Parts: sequence; C-alpha cells; structure tokens
Amino acid sequence: MGCLCGVIKAKEIPVEEEPNPQKINKKSKSIPLPAPKFKKTLPLPKLPSKTPSYKKLAAKKIQAWWRGTLVRRTLLKAALSAWIIQCWWRKILARKLEKRRLLVLHLMAQETRACVTIQSWVRMLQSRQQYCRLLYATHVIQVSWRWYNCHTRGLFQGSYELTGNQLSLQLDIFLGSQICRISDCIPLPIKN
Repeated sequence: MGCLCGVIKAKEIPVEEEPNPQKINKKSKSIPLPAPKFKKTLPLPKLPSKTPSYKKLAAKKIQAWWRGTLVRRTLLKAALSAWIIQCWWRKILARKLEKRRLLVLHLMAQETRACVTIQSWVRMLQSRQQYCRLLYATHVIQVSWRWYNCHTRGLFQGSYELTGNQLSLQLDIFLGSQICRISDCIPLPIKN
C-alpha cells in the first residue's frame, strides 16, 4: 500500500547444508537423518519511540484531511454569509439611491413648475402692460382724431329758452366755412 517507514522485514538466511545421507543411500533406510537446519530469523531492530508507526501516520493524514475539510467548509459558509450580507446591503443602498433620485427628481419638477408659473405671470403682466399702453395710445389717437374731425367738419352750438308754454330753440351748425342756423319755436301742451 505504501512505504513502511522504519519497518524492516527479516530475511531468512539459509545455513550451509550438510550432505544428506538419505540422498546418498536410498536403499538403506535404517538410519533416519536429521532435517536440514536453518538459522533462526534475525530479530527486528527496535526503532526509537519517536518514530511514528504506519497507523499513526495514516491517522495523522486522515485527521489533517478532515481538519482541512472542516476549515474549507467553515470558510465557504463564511464566504456565502458575507456574500448574502453584501447582496442585502447593495439592495438597501440601491433603494436609498432610488428614493434619493426620486426625491431630487420631484423637487426639480416642483422647482420647474414654480419657475414656469412665475414666468407665465411675468409674461402675462408684460403683455397686459403692453396692451394697456396700446389701448391708451389708441384712446389718445381716437380722442385727438375726433377733436380734429369735429373741428374741421362741423361744430354744433345751440341754446334754448323756455317761456310759458313754448320752447324756443336756436342751433348753429358750423361746417367748415359754412354756417347753418336753425331757429324754431315749439308749443308745449301744458295742462293747467
């Protein structure tokens, strides 16, 4: 399976054989011959107690693997937890950013509406002032024109007198260089 560190296998060392009389005399079976002799195996040398045995090394390897697995599992769990927290925090930040963006957008729209309202009022006042100036100028022109027209075309002057039951009228109409005078007495029906 692997290297057996510190373990030495004992070798069997054969001893020189003495000539076997059974092989020589096959016909004579009277003397039993002893079996070949082998030297005893050498005893295994004693290793110092500090050197671990194969089982101890295997146990250490398994323990190291298991500890590594536990550490990797713990690190993976911590990484996943950190990732979940980061995702949650990014979502919270995105919500805050969206709220802030909508608030700024709402404020900007409100300011824009206020500016447009103020601008429309100012334009309305300017237009009204201009209209009033034009209206006043028109009125001045019309009055001047009517005065001029009245003086050049004709002028009415008149007087009346009420006496008893009669009305006396006297009208003078001036049309340029011509003068027209109308005088009339109108009887009034007055009951006593």
